[in-house]
Amino acid sequence: MEQQQQQQQQEPANSAAPTMSITLRRFELSDLDDYMVWASDDKVTRFCRWEAYTDKSHLLAYMESSVLPHPYFRAICVGARPVGAVSVTPGAGENACRAEIGYVLASDYWGKGVATAAVRIAVAEVFDAVEGLERVEGLVDVKNRGSQRVLEKVGFMREGVLRRYWIQKGSVRDMVVYSFLKSDRLLG
Repeated sequence: MEQQQQQQQQEPANSAAPTMSITLRRFELSDLDDYMVWASDDKVTRFCRWEAYTDKSHLLAYMESSVLPHPYFRAICVGARPVGAVSVTPGAGENACRAEIGYVLASDYWGKGVATAAVRIAVAEVFDAVEGLERVEGLVDVKNRGSQRVLEKVGFMREGVLRRYWIQKGSVRDMVVYSFLKSDRLLG
């Protein structure tokens, strides 16, 4: 089994969250119940490209067809328990120099530095793992301020707003584009 990457996430003294061990690892089918916690939560999936899951068998089919074979789709674990996911999808052909990052986290872990730590670990790993990769991009809904802060705290640069760029759940949305270059320095 591949070696887990780990980072100790130190919370500020005024934080209610204890010090947490945050790791990334490949998903396993045994993670289905934990995955369902955030994948079925409308609050979590509000800004996602997909609707909240209501049927565990549909989520299982998605895990088998998309999550498990994906080259970089990782469980965000606090301790041993998956509480979210982060993926980095490399481009192909002329776009092979860039990849898109996406992440989702159970709402119980929002505001505790978990997503920030997970994105930091993923970015640190992916430039070594993907030959020729020079840029990681994040596209974030203009109303999703929490996700924008995650990327900013890691060191992503806000490049601008892509107006009327994305149809998300039937609505045309503006998206903020962020980038992190191989030559950039991770923050934190």
